[in-house]
Amino acid sequence: MCDTSPTFAPEERHLRGEQRHPVSPQGMAAFLLHGVVTLLWLAAATGVPDPNRRDRLMLQEASRQTGGGLALTPAERRLDARLRRMKEREMDAEPFPSAVHFFKAKDLIRRSPIFKLLQDMPKGGALHVHSSSLASAEWLVKNATYRPDCYVCYTWDESVRFVFSLRRPYPRWDCFYWQLVSVLRAKAGDPNAFDVSLMKHLTLVTDDPDGEYPDQDAVWDKFERAFIAAAGLISHAPVLRDYLLQGLSELHQDNVMYLELRSGLARTYELDGTIHDKIWTLRTFREVTEKFVADHPDFLGARVIVAVHRALSASEVTAAVQEASALRKDFPDVVAGFDLVGREDSGRPLWYFRDALSLPARRNVDLPFFFHAGETDKEGTETDQNILDALLFNTSRIGHGYALARHPLAKEISRLGQVAVEVCPISNQVLKLVSDLRNHPAAALMSEGHPLVISSDDPSMFGSTGLSYDFYQAFVGIGGLRANVGTLKELALNSIRFSSLPPDLKDAAQVLWQKKWDSFVSAHSS
Repeated sequence: MCDTSPTFAPEERHLRGEQRHPVSPQGMAAFLLHGVVTLLWLAAATGVPDPNRRDRLMLQEASRQTGGGLALTPAERRLDARLRRMKEREMDAEPFPSAVHFFKAKDLIRRSPIFKLLQDMPKGGALHVHSSSLASAEWLVKNATYRPDCYVCYTWDESVRFVFSLRRPYPRWDCFYWQLVSVLRAKAGDPNAFDVSLMKHLTLVTDDPDGEYPDQDAVWDKFERAFIAAAGLISHAPVLRDYLLQGLSELHQDNVMYLELRSGLARTYELDGTIHDKIWTLRTFREVTEKFVADHPDFLGARVIVAVHRALSASEVTAAVQEASALRKDFPDVVAGFDLVGREDSGRPLWYFRDALSLPARRNVDLPFFFHAGETDKEGTETDQNILDALLFNTSRIGHGYALARHPLAKEISRLGQVAVEVCPISNQVLKLVSDLRNHPAAALMSEGHPLVISSDDPSMFGSTGLSYDFYQAFVGIGGLRANVGTLKELALNSIRFSSLPPDLKDAAQVLWQKKWDSFVSAHSS
């Protein structure tokens, strides 16, 4: 059968300006300068090092890292010196928080003076967060499950399902016996202990992560079951409104100014049986966001990246791309673009959906892509090729990009084309891609000044909130002593620079962020 899939030449596309992120003159100049520096070093190497030349080379190397090219103000330099002293003490401590599992390190991090400082830092935007894990599991249990008409059932695979109903729901294949949560809580005797037992079904948090999750299959199995459990609560329309508001509030409390949310826009329901479609969900999202911004003028807003599961068929993804295109046309201020979600190793690769993903370009339709790609440690597989394929389909950012360091061509295209990688340190550790975050491949990307943003992926599943925990892991664990105030500043600015906001809003956002940053530096530099 003749293959009618499109032919791409990534090197040509990304170097002749046919991409969404054209190579900037500054980027090309830096690329050429780095090559010149290397050639000069090779020509001048004598085997007898000149101390002055060594110092110059060290400065040149430091200038390449994330934030290395920024000129720091006197106040920023004072803060940098303070942070370095704090980090030196922290890195000498045992156990080193970034070297152990987050579930065991969380209390250590909470006591860290660096973490407390990062909580105060204006962090820009959270660009990689999933809708079913936006607000904390504690809020879901303490708020949603205390509402009337909330039913729960315990399934054969030791997970739970929730639903709101005016009468006992009918049995179905995975739930034969539904019970009112209020009745079970009253019978339990200890409401708090009962609530904790429910929370365990909505998160991955455990005291023994290595024992409970011996491999990636085990942790992903629990991960997906927790999502299904949460969906029964979040898809109830009255809960959804409050859940979105709570999620924005938790981000704002952590000094996050903006959100891009991956969402499947699942149908929501009312107690009277009314089913709402995706248009209703988008309108609700916009209404909640506008209300939150009105009450918190220093919050910039939120947008949705429409997401569908990569386990779907080619025809289903084709329909989803067409639908997302229509939704973006109707809601240009809300819908940022499109993504495929779900575990990459067990789902279909991007190339499988090449006809569907080529539709926007063929039809000249504006639908930016924000693909998950490279969330794998299985080198050489079809999944591993998602990194290059994401670039072929002109992705605006790369979700996770854990495998990018193993693809030198894709890495170069990404860097020159300014396609930022959404690094989610805690997610990568909890889902067993890396155990010691000092070994995270983003360390190499950070040392090269590759465009990066820091995000949290599924904070409620991991027992975290906001971005401060992930910034700590990126700054202390991944960045090590090399990461400095310039690193933090550039990472925060990147979250605005590489967001889907239009240029005028990006400019306004950077002005607002700079005011917050200057205030933060002033407060912590003395």
